[in-house]
Amino acid sequence: MLSFTHTVIAQHSHREQEMEQEQEKMQKYTCAMHPEVITDHPGNCPKCGMKLVPVKENKHSTPNTQLSTPNGPSHASHQSHETHQHQMQMEMHSTIDLADPMNREGSGTSWIPDSSPMYGRMFMFGENMLMLHGAIFPRYTNVSTRRGDDRIDAPNWFMAMFSHPLGDSTQFGSRLMMSLDPLTEEGRGYPLLFQTGEAWNGEALHDRQHPHDLFDELSFSLSQKFERDLSAYIYFGYPGEPALGPPAFMHRPSAMDDPDAPIGHHWQDSTHITFGVATLGAQWHNVKLEGSIFTGREPDEDRYDFDRPRFDSYSGRLSWNPTQNLALQVSYGYIKSPEELHPETKIHRTTASAIYNLPLGHDTNWSNSFVWGQNNATKEGKTQSFLIESNYQRGRDTVYFRWERVQKSGHELVLKPFDESEIFPVSGYSLGYVRDLSHGNGIDIGLGTQFTINDRPDSLDRYYGDDLGYAFQFFLRIRPSQHSHGEHDHAENVAGMEK
Repeated sequence: MLSFTHTVIAQHSHREQEMEQEQEKMQKYTCAMHPEVITDHPGNCPKCGMKLVPVKENKHSTPNTQLSTPNGPSHASHQSHETHQHQMQMEMHSTIDLADPMNREGSGTSWIPDSSPMYGRMFMFGENMLMLHGAIFPRYTNVSTRRGDDRIDAPNWFMAMFSHPLGDSTQFGSRLMMSLDPLTEEGRGYPLLFQTGEAWNGEALHDRQHPHDLFDELSFSLSQKFERDLSAYIYFGYPGEPALGPPAFMHRPSAMDDPDAPIGHHWQDSTHITFGVATLGAQWHNVKLEGSIFTGREPDEDRYDFDRPRFDSYSGRLSWNPTQNLALQVSYGYIKSPEELHPETKIHRTTASAIYNLPLGHDTNWSNSFVWGQNNATKEGKTQSFLIESNYQRGRDTVYFRWERVQKSGHELVLKPFDESEIFPVSGYSLGYVRDLSHGNGIDIGLGTQFTINDRPDSLDRYYGDDLGYAFQFFLRIRPSQHSHGEHDHAENVAGMEK
């Protein structure tokens, strides 16, 4: 009898082992960042190297044994797979607002389209997320006219974003952005025809893009999700970016391959480095309203220090992403004493922008931006700026274009006293091409060239000469490879398939 009992127990144990082995064979594994990767064994993701996790079954779905048809899996099976992929993708939250997808996160607290490509490397430490971004453009640039110049330089920026969940509906986020421009561009910055803003050695810069500070952003945020479509956050930066204007140019998908800043930068997005900013935002569904108090003074000539916070200016912005491919914003701000050389100047800035991003298939994307900015400055009155950008990327090849027109005073352009009060419309037309030598291997290294034509009134010939204004450059564009959205989410954003 005892022998019989032992035999039954052994057979039962053997059957349990067989069932466990069978379940292990049936267990599937996937990647949290690339849900299209599904294998029947554990290991690391072949795309990003992250550890694969078991695929969790949908408790609300039909039994494990799904019905099949001659044409393939049943609708229920397909729906369960889509639901799982959607849940995996929703784990990629913005570091600013827990309710936002990461791909919506622009510079500061601004929005870009949800379908925008994201270039960076992600690392997970338990529930903590770290994302690294950046770009550097080693190049030779040559700008014509009497006020032009030529030089070898390397505009650059580097960024780390971190988030830590404090519960199911609360998240802490922080960001650090730095630039080595003080070393690669030096005090005067790089040549850029008709560019104005900030100072060097006590003189206003003109026809140069100023270098960015070593520390461009050091910010902290806390977000709370109240309901499915309702959330709020607070953001503090020293430095940081207030709720004013579109995403800064280096963070717009339409401008990521262009090494130059727009000449309308100080009409549109120049407050992206502000030493002292606090923002409160509330979001309902795809609409966000936010307000900021911040320091109006632009960074001083010492690019390595932290300037004194003043909190003497304010702004408000309304953002709306009506579809996954479109981001809209309007904003207004009062900026007190932005220029160190002219502290009496005050600016009322109004902006509006539309960013449209269109995925066109595997490793193909088309991004466009329209930006309008108006400055109403003391003594100068109202001046306008307009910008259109377009960037088409297909595999290793990228073609981009930028057109802009800005009204600048003789004071801004640092002209003779008799021309200081005049307003001059100036324009720029840039066309560029980049061919990636390394692509999709963790780091993209592209060889690029750009040609720019600048237009101006004849009355400026006495300063710039009679010849046509133009510039050309040859550069390398070095940045992390694109972080994949996953095939399912990508398909949802392709033209004609928006939600």
